[in-house]
Amino acid sequence: MLGDAERQFEAAYPGVDLQWLDMGSQEVYSRVSAERNRPVCDVWWGGPSTLFMKAADSGLLEPYKPTWAEAVPKELRDSEDRWYGTYCSPLAIMFNNRRYKKDTAPRTWDDLLLPQWHRKVTLRKPSASGTMRTFLGAMILRAPNEDAGIAWLKRLNDATESYPESPQFLFDHIKRNEDLVSVWLMADIVLQRERNGYPFDGVIPPGTPVLTEGIALIKGAPHPDWAKRFYEFVTSADAMIRHSHAYAKMPARTDMDPNALPAWMREPIDAMEIDWPLFSKKEQEWCDRWEREVYQPR
Repeated sequence: MLGDAERQFEAAYPGVDLQWLDMGSQEVYSRVSAERNRPVCDVWWGGPSTLFMKAADSGLLEPYKPTWAEAVPKELRDSEDRWYGTYCSPLAIMFNNRRYKKDTAPRTWDDLLLPQWHRKVTLRKPSASGTMRTFLGAMILRAPNEDAGIAWLKRLNDATESYPESPQFLFDHIKRNEDLVSVWLMADIVLQRERNGYPFDGVIPPGTPVLTEGIALIKGAPHPDWAKRFYEFVTSADAMIRHSHAYAKMPARTDMDPNALPAWMREPIDAMEIDWPLFSKKEQEWCDRWEREVYQPR
């Protein structure tokens, strides 16, 4: 997706050299924070809204109101225009479709704790992954209290046979080991199956957290005018529709023609209600507790 955006933007604006750094969203936040006095990056594109909230509160983002601003619900954008939602991504239980079907895979989050799935769960290591950090926090929020949520995660850790260090390691691991299941973004599950040929499918459990992916300008960006131009280029209506088909990205904009989007994006989702500003403030504390009290290297 990044490579295609680079080629399309450079074709539209000959002479521009667009360069990417592709990394986990937590790593992006750390990099942008470290460079705050001498920014190298112009645009941060991708990653969960919780990290954009954290970056905005830390003074790392430059306000910018895109031309399509009113098409994004207020809860999916910053009130001071420091970041905007681009895509909505429900979490799902991922499985190898050579071994399981939707009616034989786990169908709820609590199903992952059943005896038949013991040591058949593999999870991307959460420390560098905004996706998995969101999953940890959501599982704590759905519990009666924080301690109960940590206890639930301990049981999940007992059921987990490995923690791959990157999404690619996770995908390859499930491809080779057909009896394993995982937790990942439904959009990425569809993308890996339809674009890259992985034997994957997914079940979206009831009460699933739906991540909002964002985009923002970096405060003090070295190329602010080009940054705004790129921002608008990759978030235009045409780009949103193209991304929905080519990369399984569900637009956050409400002005899209539903019939122009893939069929699976038109199906209803039972989304978990989350206070995202509170989530953003508590996320690091929850992840620290997980590291201290739950995580056991495999």
